[in-house]
Amino acid sequence: MTTWTTWKRRAIGRPLATNDEHEQLLPKRLALPVFASDPLSSVAYASEEAMLVLALAGAGAFRFLTPISLAVAALLAVVVISYRQTIRAYPDGGGAFIVALENLGLKPGVVAAASLLTDYVLTVSVSAAAGIAAITSAYPALIEWRVPLALACVVLLTVANLRGTK
Repeated sequence: MTTWTTWKRRAIGRPLATNDEHEQLLPKRLALPVFASDPLSSVAYASEEAMLVLALAGAGAFRFLTPISLAVAALLAVVVISYRQTIRAYPDGGGAFIVALENLGLKPGVVAAASLLTDYVLTVSVSAAAGIAAITSAYPALIEWRVPLALACVVLLTVANLRGTK
């Protein structure tokens, strides 16, 4: 084994065998909030950010908040419908790379994969920051620990993904 493989195995354990994966499945009531953050994070913070921008524009600008929120909800609906169509078309799994590769070719597939990697990095960072912001607003004594707490969240998510979760 290479040094990286040895280090990884010591840090997070052996990779899960395919026949052991069923034992690692989370119940749907836990899996949905844990794994749905990717599609939801694309639109979840939009209303809050729109409200902050409108607040800077003045009180009269708040009349735009409802149409903006409706547009965000419509975008979320489009994302859900798109995911459902992809699941039906690729029942054995079909990530952005496979779907784009089969329908558009290699270059769009690579662009889709790179976009997805960028999205994952941003999803983890924004989700960790938002979660820690919520925790520190409830427990102000932890404010000075924001960065270490956020990094711990990122490490925990990294380990879970390297180990294998479904």
